[in-house]
Amino acid sequence: MEETGAVFRKELVSKLLHLHFKDKKTKVSGDALQLTAELLKIFVVEAAIRSVRQAQAEDLDHVHVEQLEKVLPQLVIPSACC
Repeated sequence: MEETGAVFRKELVSKLLHLHFKDKKTKVSGDALQLTAELLKIFVVEAAIRSVRQAQAEDLDHVHVEQLEKVLPQLVIPSACC
């Protein structure tokens, strides 16, 4: 399967995960790294899309940090639905 667009390198994902492990000897499988990289990509794309929509709602031509800051809570705080 061919990747399109930007991707997170496995080395970067591994480093990010290991920064938060209590046991420095913890290992992560290649499949887990690939899945985590895909989840990060989805998160970033969703944040970008929501930021664009926020900027459009504010009648702005460009997305600024403020629009991203406004939509991030929607992405990181679990919703009360379901």
